[in-house]
Amino acid sequence: MVAPMPETTPPPSLAEAAAMDAADPLRRLRQAFELPEGVIYLDGNSLGAMPKAARARLDKAMVEEWAGGLVRSWNRADWIGAPARIGAKIAPLVGAAPHEVIVADSTSIDLFKLIVAALKHRPGRRVILTEAGNFPTDLYVAQGAADLLGATVRTCPAEELPAALGDDVALLLLTHVHYKTGAKHDMAGLTRLAHEAGALTLWDLSHSAGAMPVDLGAAGADLAVGCGYKYLNGGPGAPAWLYVAERLQGELASPLTGWMGHAAGFAFDDEWRPAAGIERFLCGTPPILSLLALECGVDLFAGVDLREVEAKAQRLADLFIAQVEHACAGHGLALVTPRDPALRGSHASFAHPHAYEIMQALIERGVIGDFRAPDVLRCGFTPLYLGFADVWRAVETLRDILQTGAWRAPRFTVRARVT
Repeated sequence: MVAPMPETTPPPSLAEAAAMDAADPLRRLRQAFELPEGVIYLDGNSLGAMPKAARARLDKAMVEEWAGGLVRSWNRADWIGAPARIGAKIAPLVGAAPHEVIVADSTSIDLFKLIVAALKHRPGRRVILTEAGNFPTDLYVAQGAADLLGATVRTCPAEELPAALGDDVALLLLTHVHYKTGAKHDMAGLTRLAHEAGALTLWDLSHSAGAMPVDLGAAGADLAVGCGYKYLNGGPGAPAWLYVAERLQGELASPLTGWMGHAAGFAFDDEWRPAAGIERFLCGTPPILSLLALECGVDLFAGVDLREVEAKAQRLADLFIAQVEHACAGHGLALVTPRDPALRGSHASFAHPHAYEIMQALIERGVIGDFRAPDVLRCGFTPLYLGFADVWRAVETLRDILQTGAWRAPRFTVRARVT
C-alpha cells in the first residue's frame, strides 16, 4: 500500500541537519565503527558496519587463544560459555531474562527448531499462520517443517491475521518489522490474540533487535529468533540467537538433538537427554571466531538507551522521507513504508519502476542502500553510526541521479546479480 503524501513544509537544510548531528547523544558511537571514507551507508539493516574492537578481538582469539592455547581455550578463554554469555548480553535488548536467550546456528536453523518444537507442543493443531509476503526464509522453513510433520502453512494479509486465528492454528509466525516495507506489527496485541486462540507465537526480530526497544517478556511472547549481522553488527554470516520463554523451556523439545544441547554432553552417553534450560536448543559445536566478532557488536550497546536509538532512527527516517518527497517530487517515487513512526521500523522504502537501476547508480556514487524485488529502493537508518547530514547528502545524490537520468546508463540495466 502506497502511503499518501501529505502537505509538508520543506525539510531541514544541510546546516540544520549538521546541527542535529551536533546535538545527537548517540553521535559518540560513530567512532566505534570502521566506516569507509566517502561512503554513506544506508544498508546496516542488511549488514551492519564493522566494530573497530572486532579486529583486535579476533586477532587475540587467533594468536593467543587458538594458536597459543589450542584446545585448552575452550575452558581457559571460555569458548564453551560463549553461546550463553553472548545470549545473556542480547537479552536486555529484547526484554528477556539472561537465561532465556542463547546464540546458536543461523536464523533459518533456529526457526526450524522452534517451529517444529511449537507444532509438537500443540498436538491436534496442524496450521502455521503467517503473513503473506513474510521474509522468504521464514516462509520456506515453515513450509519445510510443515511438510515433515503433516501440517499446513496458512498465509493472509497482515490486517486479516486476527480473523485467521482459528482453533486449528498451532503457531503464529511473524516478522516483527517487515523486511521490505518496514511496517511493524503490534507484538503484544497479536500475541494476546494468538494465546486466546490457543496458539503459540514465534517472532522474527531480525529487523528489530538493536534498532528499537523490544519487550518479549511484557508482550507475553513464547518464542523468538533474530540474526546477528544486521543491527547487532556481528559481521557477515554472524550466528543467530533464539529466545524461549522460561515457562516453556522444560516443555519444548528441539528436533536437532546435538551434543551441545545434551544434559551432559561431555559424558558421551549413547542416549539423548536434553539440558534443563535454554541450552537444550544448542546443537553442534559453536563457531567461536564468529561468536567473538558478534560479541564485539553486542558490547557496543552497553549503557545505550534503546529509546534514544529508536527516537533517532525515526528522526532519520522522517528526514529521509520528507527530503525525498520534496527534492525528488515528480520522478515517480512512491512511499511504501508507513508514514507514522509508531507503525514502522528503522528503514524506509520507496517504489519505482526502475528501482534496481537507480540503486546501482547510487551505489556507484558511494550511497549504499539496497534493492528489493520487484521495484523497491530500501534504505536503512542505523542510529549508532549514521548521521542526519549523511541522510541529507544521500538524498541530494538521489535527486541528481533522477534529474540527470544517470540511472539509464547501460551498466545499470543488467540484473545478472542483485545484492
